[in-house]
Amino acid sequence: MPTEPSDAFEPAATPDELLARRAAAVTIRPVRFGDLDNILELISPFVEKDVLLPRSEGELLELLPSSFVAEDAGRIIGYVGLEIYSIKLAEVRSLAVATDYQRLGIGQRLVQACVDLARRKSIIEVMAITSKDDFFRQCGFDFTLPGEKKALFIHTTKS
Repeated sequence: MPTEPSDAFEPAATPDELLARRAAAVTIRPVRFGDLDNILELISPFVEKDVLLPRSEGELLELLPSSFVAEDAGRIIGYVGLEIYSIKLAEVRSLAVATDYQRLGIGQRLVQACVDLARRKSIIEVMAITSKDDFFRQCGFDFTLPGEKKALFIHTTKS
């Protein structure tokens, strides 16, 4: 009499499980000099849509010691730089994640890499200038500085 094995088949993965596996395969690592062309290619569509400010290779090179990429199977699918102004202040810059990898937590992991670096360097505050404030709030950022201070800006190229 044939018996049916109980473990013969694994049920098909749900869409959420597939997304989780995809995200888990992505590694976050420091930027290397050889990554610069791929980073420029990654951020180009975001610059064209006015989501990010343009970055030259020279600017990326200056940020190289404090920048991170997200990589999946050798493809750079995310980038972020931490511009360190002083021991008191740094800024998350040029966060970009390829469209087909968005909403998988990769942007949060890139931001966390910047915050971790700032902590290792004993930088007091990290800021983000963004139109995606909900995203950065999910990463632990808030509008209020200690002591109810606020950051104010003036755009000097407009009259």
